[in-house]
Amino acid sequence: MPTSLLWFRRDLRLADHPALLAAVDAAGSHGSVLPVFVVDPRLFGPAGAPRRQFLRDCLASLQESLDGAPLVIRTGDPAEVVPALAAEVGADSVHVSADAGPYGRRRDEAVDRALGEVELVRTGSPYAVTPGRVTKADGEPFKVFSPFARAWREHGWRSPAPRPDAVPWHRGAPSDGLPPAQDLDGVQLPPAGEEAALAAWAHFRDELLSAYPEDRNRPATAGTSRLSAYLKYGCVHPRTLLADLAGSDDGEEAVRRFTDELAWREFYADVVWHRPESAREPLDGRTGSIEYDSGPEADALYDAWAEGRTGYPIVDAGMRQLLGEAYVHNRVRMIVASFLVKDLHLDWRRGARHFLQHLVDGDLASNNHGWQWVAGTGTDASPYYRVFNPTRQGKQFDPEGEYVRRWVPELRDVPGAFVHEPWLAPGGVPAGYPEPVVDHAAEREVALARYQQVRSA
Repeated sequence: MPTSLLWFRRDLRLADHPALLAAVDAAGSHGSVLPVFVVDPRLFGPAGAPRRQFLRDCLASLQESLDGAPLVIRTGDPAEVVPALAAEVGADSVHVSADAGPYGRRRDEAVDRALGEVELVRTGSPYAVTPGRVTKADGEPFKVFSPFARAWREHGWRSPAPRPDAVPWHRGAPSDGLPPAQDLDGVQLPPAGEEAALAAWAHFRDELLSAYPEDRNRPATAGTSRLSAYLKYGCVHPRTLLADLAGSDDGEEAVRRFTDELAWREFYADVVWHRPESAREPLDGRTGSIEYDSGPEADALYDAWAEGRTGYPIVDAGMRQLLGEAYVHNRVRMIVASFLVKDLHLDWRRGARHFLQHLVDGDLASNNHGWQWVAGTGTDASPYYRVFNPTRQGKQFDPEGEYVRRWVPELRDVPGAFVHEPWLAPGGVPAGYPEPVVDHAAEREVALARYQQVRSA
């Protein structure tokens, strides 16, 4: 009887899963499908406790959805584990969703070679449009988001794949079991798995989408979808969301704004597809050569930023949210990133690594290119001279100080007029809260001067 191996990666679901359908087809009417997940030390080790725990929870949820069949979990180098498992069960083919990331592409090539005569079949990807498919008329990749988004919409995407009525799951292959539980030190993670993802999407679609254009930039308001972790691990496919949006009556602006956020995710994956080195190095070599500070004083400023004690309330609130929820509101991500790079003059890569260590939704392409957008080394058309004023940003997007007070308890009794400028409050900065570690106006001038140096050169 033919056996097909379904290797789950960033597609931990059963609905809208083209590779699952391909595996079922390959097994035929008399065969079986072996569900497997490989805990790859190259990915699992550096992920940070929140992502490791969320992955573990997603795998547990996936296991529960397999009609009593075991999810076979093995640990090790996939180029060794997958061919060995295929031989163990006599698999005729191995089915995956294509991986567009730099390491994933190299890994899959190695697995393909090691499988020999057993075919590695790539069907679908974690994106509505597989990276590399949307190009300019001359075949060149897009370098700026807006024209990419227009072409991405014009290209379109397939309808969601149907969930199979029944899957002949293979039983009998031993499993290493779930990866170890992580010590989260009080971090609160969202519920994991496909069912939780679809519930989160339904809540956002039905209750929050209509107000999304107004609420999406207010960190104190539950105005965003909070789907990023589910998209990261493929608990829901973006094509599923886009299909729902196509029939939405929540207003053109709301649908467009949210679709733009999905397009940003796909744009950054496309940039990394064409320029894999940009996942970890500056896309723009000129601005990438800007001088960054180093040494003990710079390290002390980095620690203050990472621990949420810079003396700038909106920055500190964001960094404490990261430590408390393994998540930061998108507007606040830009504010804290700008502060690290342009107020503290520290390398964006330090911040990107910190985020990937602590974020439950940490995605290499989106995270690192989001940081480059702020740092002025990436795809932004008007890059380095945009310097976020943390006080002004706080007043604009957290006008009542609700977000700051939620995460910075030292400021809960500060009058509203001073919550974003506690150094101006009667009596000065409250006990236990730091004075600002730098003067924003002065450091902005330093950042612009350094930009001018590389621009002139």
